[in-house]
Amino acid sequence: MPALTTPPVTESESAHFSPYRPDGKLYGFICIVTSALTPLGSAITHELAAHGAACIYACASPAQSPSYTPLIASIAEDYPATKVIGYTTNAAKEEETLALVDDVLNTWGRLDVWVCCATGASPAGIASTTPASLYEAFEVNAMGAFLALKYAPPAMGKTTPKGNYANAAPKDQAYGSIIVVAPAGAGGVASVVSAQAALGVVKAGVTVLKGKKGIRINCISPGEIEGGGSGGVSAEKLKETVGLERAGLPVEVARVAGFLASGFSSYITGSNLVVDGGAGAMSPLSVTI
Repeated sequence: MPALTTPPVTESESAHFSPYRPDGKLYGFICIVTSALTPLGSAITHELAAHGAACIYACASPAQSPSYTPLIASIAEDYPATKVIGYTTNAAKEEETLALVDDVLNTWGRLDVWVCCATGASPAGIASTTPASLYEAFEVNAMGAFLALKYAPPAMGKTTPKGNYANAAPKDQAYGSIIVVAPAGAGGVASVVSAQAALGVVKAGVTVLKGKKGIRINCISPGEIEGGGSGGVSAEKLKETVGLERAGLPVEVARVAGFLASGFSSYITGSNLVVDGGAGAMSPLSVTI
C-alpha cells in the first residue's frame, strides 16, 4: 500500500492557504465576526481561533452594552496565540462598517474572513409584526450582509508580507470568505422575510464577486439552535419535527462556518448550507429557498 501523503494544493492555491496546513486551516487569518457575543457568534469565534486565526474582531452592537471580557479570556485560555479584539459597532451602519475595515487594514494589512452572524428574534405572527419590527429585522439580518459584500472584497484582495505577531503568515494572493448566518424559517415573520433578503445578498454576491479571484460568499441557515434566539421549542415538538430529534448546538453551526472560511470550500460560492437537523426535509414548506 502506498504511503499516505498530504494532498497537494490546487494549481491556483498558495501553500499559505492550504487547508491541510499542519498549524491550522485558518492559520494567519484576520477575521471579523459580528454579533460575536451571542451563543452562535461566540461559538464561531472559538471555531476560527481553534484553527489558527491570528486575530478575530469580535463585534457587538452598542445596544447590547457589550462586555467582551469573558469571550476574550476564554479564547486566551484555549488558544493563546489568537488575539481577540472586542469591537463595538453597528454592523448595519455604513460609516461604522467603513471605520471597521479601515481599522483592520491599518493594523493588520489584510482581511480574510467576515462572518455576519445576525440571528435576532422577531414577533412571531403577522398581526404583531409592525413595519418598524420588519425594518429592524432587515437591518439585523440583511443590511450587515450587504455592507460586508460591498466593502470586504477590496480589503480581502490585499496582499501583505508576514507580520511580526503570533500566528503570522504572509498573504501572497487574494483570498476571502464572506459568511452570512441567517435563520432557516424560524423566529417569526420578520426574521423569515429578512433572512430571505440576506440570502438574496448571497445570491447577488456571486455576480458581484465574479472576476475577484479567491473571494467567495455563502450562507448558513441554522434551524432550531440552543440559545439561538428563535424562541425555543419543546423537546416533544423537536422529536416530532426534527429528523435528529433535538435542537442543534451553536458549535455545530460554528463547524460549518469554519469549513466555509477555509480552503476546504474553495469551489463553493453563492450556496446556502442548511443546518437544521433534517427539519426542512421533514417539513418541506419550511425550507429556505
